[in-house]
Amino acid sequence: MQNRLENTSISFQRPASLAPFIAIAAVLAAVLLIGAIVAIASQNWTMAFIFFVALIGLTIYTGASVLKMNRLSSSLIQNRIEWSTAMPDLQRQSLNIEVRELSKILEVEAGQLSELQSAYIVAEDLALRQIQHEEGVPLMRHVSVADVPFDAVFQKNGVLVCCEVAFLVSPELRQDRITSMIRKITQAKKSIEGTGSVTNVRLMIALVTQIVAEDEQVLRSALNTQKFGDTPVDIDIRLLDFEALQKLYVTE
Repeated sequence: MQNRLENTSISFQRPASLAPFIAIAAVLAAVLLIGAIVAIASQNWTMAFIFFVALIGLTIYTGASVLKMNRLSSSLIQNRIEWSTAMPDLQRQSLNIEVRELSKILEVEAGQLSELQSAYIVAEDLALRQIQHEEGVPLMRHVSVADVPFDAVFQKNGVLVCCEVAFLVSPELRQDRITSMIRKITQAKKSIEGTGSVTNVRLMIALVTQIVAEDEQVLRSALNTQKFGDTPVDIDIRLLDFEALQKLYVTE
């Protein structure tokens, strides 16, 4: 039976429009300003002072309210999206598939698979650490959103970002891996939309590379020409060098 996390539902909502609120505040500010000008013209200094104080107070209140509404609109509050930890056997199966593909490319013997498996786990961990550092928000690792498993998920500015990590030792991201990513994000988006949520969904692909500079240029060119057009969401591709990550987070 699938383990449910204690917080079994999270909301991801797009920011609400602040235009009506700002328009009303602008009208009130204009009225107060006109009142202050009329009071000054009639040399009614007491009324002029009152109008100016009210104008300053309205400005401060409006600024504080807009800031608060922006924070609330990007927080996890209303639309319910069920999430759960990805089952261990599913995580293990996904890891073994990737390790087997890497072993074919590197021509690794069966006795070295455990070392390759460890390297993959470290690469994924360091990549997610770096993404969390760059984005400045906490990540949920190995989570299923609407029954679709992802390596990590985070929410920022009203956008639900689903992350997939791949470890590359050659300048090529397999087409079957791309197809799998697109299928998963498409299914997640449809499931979320089926709940009536207005959540904006994005796919982030973190590619941890252990290749030379020339091969990295080949990889970049290949990514620009590969078929990501079938996905219904925006895609953010991050290239992260494995050696650089280890120097940053592991070695002194």
